Amino acid sequence: MFRAMWLAVLASNIGTWIESVATGWLIADMTGSAAMLGLVQAAQTLPVVLLALLAGALADVVDRRIYLLVTQLWLMSVATALALLAGADLLTPWLLIGLTFAVGIGNAMAMPAQSATTPELVPKPLLAPAVALNSLGFNVARAIGPALGGVVLAQLGAAWAFGLNALSYLALIVVLLRWQRQAPVNPLPPERIGEAIVTGLRYVRQATVFRAVLLRASAFFVFATALPALLPLVARQELGGGPNAYGLLLAAIGLGAILGAVVLPWIKARLDRDRLVYAATLLYAATMAGAALIDRLAPLLAVALLTGFAWISVLASLQVAAQTSVPGWVRARALSVYIVVFSLGQAVGSLVWGTYAQQRSLDEALLVAAVCAVLAGALALRWRIASAEQLDLTPSAHWPQPVVTAEVRGERAPAVVTIEYRVAPEQRGEFLRLMAELGHTRRRDGALDWQCVEDVAEPGVYLELFRTGSWLEHLRQHQRVTADDRALQQRIAELQLDGMPPRVRHYVGGEPGSPIAPHGPQPDA
Repeated sequence: MFRAMWLAVLASNIGTWIESVATGWLIADMTGSAAMLGLVQAAQTLPVVLLALLAGALADVVDRRIYLLVTQLWLMSVATALALLAGADLLTPWLLIGLTFAVGIGNAMAMPAQSATTPELVPKPLLAPAVALNSLGFNVARAIGPALGGVVLAQLGAAWAFGLNALSYLALIVVLLRWQRQAPVNPLPPERIGEAIVTGLRYVRQATVFRAVLLRASAFFVFATALPALLPLVARQELGGGPNAYGLLLAAIGLGAILGAVVLPWIKARLDRDRLVYAATLLYAATMAGAALIDRLAPLLAVALLTGFAWISVLASLQVAAQTSVPGWVRARALSVYIVVFSLGQAVGSLVWGTYAQQRSLDEALLVAAVCAVLAGALALRWRIASAEQLDLTPSAHWPQPVVTAEVRGERAPAVVTIEYRVAPEQRGEFLRLMAELGHTRRRDGALDWQCVEDVAEPGVYLELFRTGSWLEHLRQHQRVTADDRALQQRIAELQLDGMPPRVRHYVGGEPGSPIAPHGPQPDA
């Protein structure tokens, strides 16, 4: 199924690149404006910024297969409308931008769910290479799609380019119809959408490694976007070429990315992920400078190859770190935040560098973006992502179910948990250091607040307190605890005097003795 999904997404991405070539060239041909070209890029990415968080929550809460089917049908419909309007010669620049925005809406709603399906299709040891293979597939499409798009656009026209994109969605629709997905069984009721978004954002705020991935991505994409945003003008103004030249440059970038994906394992064996991302950033900045200074096709194609190599090195490294630094229950939501950062960087970069090129010059925009990328990459080295693959985020299920004398209504709120520890004075420093780390995990998994206090009458006696929004949300915490959390809690337990386990108490608001809510089966008391 992973193979079938990979091939179907490849076909869809080829169609998307064909459409992208047609859209970019049509805007450049109709307006000749760098600002309008930047606006097209923004129209493709702005919906992701606006809708990805909602899409991530939906992908974690509803049936992912049905959800993906709806998004693909939407995208096929918009692509069909583009083909019909282009064939009737009714496309105007603003209508094209509007429909491009509609395509962006479909992509925004689909991207978190597509990214989160990979761990369902491969075992955990193959997750990192599977993510890298997905990046490779994207860049295979980048190598084939633009070249094919340039030929189709030059020989048959924009209507055929948009029509081929509409057909490309059929493969993925068929695969999704065939996918016999085994949805995970959860005895607890699903989260509400608004609640799921807030929970996902809370997780991201407390997940140290994932936050580092977001910061590294921000430092790269805002400046790196200058080259893809302005590439149609490079082909048109620097080379004096047509859509074929533009397609060749995009194909060369895709081919460079394929070559990069092939040699990336060899490079990773010699560089940690943090150094690899910065080295690739330096190479990418050099290629942006090359695009500004070279005005002949052959050497510019060589520069484009290196551009693709550098791009895949950064992108694959960040995507693998993002996938492996979050657990399954929140993966689509966390990846939606990554997608927002990625897309916001592209949207802002496209507008900024397109406007800069319009006001100043194309060459100066690319050179300034290259310098900024180098400086931002150097500053971002303080945020480390190399530890992402060492995390063990599999559910540990080691928390015992709370002991209750009667079944508790799930929406009773708030739920407060206290844990009492007894620690020898000489262990105080180590205990408090580990507890601070534990506090991050409590907040990350749903605690609204957390604190650890010491008994002034009996030094060495500590009380940990944390609060969740409801009893049901605390039960969800039991499902979210990971193997790494278990190891941390075991280290804290080893500091207990006399080896006695900490004493745990649960408190809940609301009327005592209320009947259980009709939400389906609850965990055994």
